[in-house]
Amino acid sequence: MEQQSPDLRMTLECLHRYGILLESDPTLPSVASLITGEPIRGSWWGHPRGGAIHQMTTQLTDHPDVVVAKLVSGKVTYVHRTLWPELFAVASARQPWQLQGLSPFALSILDLVTRNGALRTDDIPWLGGRKTLSPGGAARELEGKLLVHSEEVHTERGAHAKRLETWERWASRVRFARKKLSPEQAKEKLEEVLVGLNRRFEAKGRLPWNLISR
Repeated sequence: MEQQSPDLRMTLECLHRYGILLESDPTLPSVASLITGEPIRGSWWGHPRGGAIHQMTTQLTDHPDVVVAKLVSGKVTYVHRTLWPELFAVASARQPWQLQGLSPFALSILDLVTRNGALRTDDIPWLGGRKTLSPGGAARELEGKLLVHSEEVHTERGAHAKRLETWERWASRVRFARKKLSPEQAKEKLEEVLVGLNRRFEAKGRLPWNLISR
């Protein structure tokens, strides 16, 4: 078994303790603040330890106890396995808040992902143009509503794309045993976790079903 670095052990311990970690946030626990020892406002790419942050986010994304979703305040959030049942129950529910306000292009991509199980954004036809939403833009809409699980992939041309899949396909792929949990029960638990973190760190993190009025 490969030995974990001190930074990875620390980050995983914090993730297990809190249940969630953001990639970067000025107040809530985040990978960026753990690695740098200080809160970062704005992009962390220019920080002297930006390379170490990137390496840690890659390690977390690949870790078997971690899944990534746009769960808190529309930001990249690492979710520990202990909260997977709640995340899955909410994300796979297809409730009205998830479908409200989606563009026609995002809805059409969601339909394709639902029918095929998985789809890469670089395989989606796009005519281009400034006023036309790109496949990447449509994918971000779906991510923000937790409608798909997504991960970045490198294309054969050396570019970046996203692989979108249904949460059911993700659960099967990672061998996650689903639990009987209603979306409302799951929301309550996730809200409890975030409210506790908001209070402890004097933050204002929000969950996606609380962002629909924005």
